[in-house]
Amino acid sequence: MVIIKEEQQQSLIDIMNSQETAPPREEHRAARAKHEDNRMELDRLKEEALACKRCSLRQGCSQVVFGVGNPGARLMLVGEGPGGDEDRQGVPFVGRAGQLLNRILEAAGIERDEVYIANIVKCRPPGNRLPVQPEIDACLPYLQKQIALIDPEIIICLGSLATKTLIDKNASITRTRGSWHTIDGRRYMATFHPAALLRDPGKKRYVWEDFKEVIKIYHKPENGGSVHE
Repeated sequence: MVIIKEEQQQSLIDIMNSQETAPPREEHRAARAKHEDNRMELDRLKEEALACKRCSLRQGCSQVVFGVGNPGARLMLVGEGPGGDEDRQGVPFVGRAGQLLNRILEAAGIERDEVYIANIVKCRPPGNRLPVQPEIDACLPYLQKQIALIDPEIIICLGSLATKTLIDKNASITRTRGSWHTIDGRRYMATFHPAALLRDPGKKRYVWEDFKEVIKIYHKPENGGSVHE
């Protein structure tokens, strides 16, 4: 007769519980395969965007700023269009506004590498002006395909243009920001663009209030919840 001590019994229970909650290896393989498929599809879409001549913006910019980040991100951030630094480096949000965005994400406990960042238009408008509607219409299919491939649970619209394009064409950023909007099963949150915070630091507290709402939802699945309603 084998006698199992109480502490051994507890160890066995802990092992069994960990085995029950650990994701099967098949799920890990499926997740990795989907991740790689997304990356390949995004690469193909990027090549298409690099050759795009749907509007005149491509003629006046250095390069196409497609997007960057995790191809399976749960959180996606969408700005307006590339600025000068982004146009030179080919990566969105790398200038002063991008550095501020990095600090906001860090304060929210979110790594930049775990999210995906893109813009409404992929080419820099002259003089950093806002894109006009024909330019938005020409470029939007690329962003829509990015969203479909990445399939994020949360999308943060940075600034008025992204808010009007993705949430409501009649939206006011001051009235729309800070509240959730569910569209096609995804949660959208509007907030001020980081560039607006550089011009008016008083808006920083509003953005932090918005990100605190994002934090509540974004970190919820780690406690067994879900962002989908």
